[in-house]
Amino acid sequence: MAWDPSLYLSFADHRLRPALDLLGRVPADAPARVVDLGCGAGNVTRVLRQRWPAAAIVGIDGSPEMLARAEREGEGLRLNWLEADIAGWATDEPVDLLYSNAALHWLGGHETLFPRLIEMVAPGGWLAVQMPRNFTEPSHTSMAEAARSGPWRRKLEPLLKPAPVAEPAFYHRLLAPFSAGLDLWETVYWQRLTGENPVADWTKSTWLSPLLAALEPGAEREGFEAAYRGLIAAAYPKESDGSTLFPFRRLFLVAQKGA
Repeated sequence: MAWDPSLYLSFADHRLRPALDLLGRVPADAPARVVDLGCGAGNVTRVLRQRWPAAAIVGIDGSPEMLARAEREGEGLRLNWLEADIAGWATDEPVDLLYSNAALHWLGGHETLFPRLIEMVAPGGWLAVQMPRNFTEPSHTSMAEAARSGPWRRKLEPLLKPAPVAEPAFYHRLLAPFSAGLDLWETVYWQRLTGENPVADWTKSTWLSPLLAALEPGAEREGFEAAYRGLIAAAYPKESDGSTLFPFRRLFLVAQKGA
């Protein structure tokens, strides 16, 4: 799908906080080679540069629109950008920090993906990952409900996917055999959003986007989106001050590669 950097970054503050919380738990002092896998528009890649000014840092993403924004915003910061399918990306030269914020939930096959990723980390280096894990909340279950509720069902139902992120113990079992240390935790962020239907706007910039793209512009797409937005408005009512609270669960892991 084509990403809209401006729409995605309209919630930049909320999206950046988990990235910083993940980064705060990475104890690497002076990594020589850092990879930001699924870097998007590069806002977190620029934070990595601030943290490690001497490192060779590359941001990797499959979206040319996002990378164009990243390159423009990161001009002069000695950052490298690579357009590549993050599911198939590989390197022959081990990295000291493989960092991925809110990207790997787009990929399947985690039972083979995560062992493959930590294999690309140098001994003593770090794999640091943050992924959303709110796929059983109304923000996401309402997509399936809306998809099955109208004449667009035939097009959308094949695109519906099971929750892509497993429970924390699953990742412990995958990574513990490769790790000298492994830190796993979850956080629920109670995000205070503003706007008429801000939770629907949030998901429109990410998980809802492929469903919208599968429909013809006009009545079909508008009908599905209206059905979804109605469900979301009911599931996340406004508070007395006009804001909307959006609880958002995220999974974090920081694994140090064993010798």
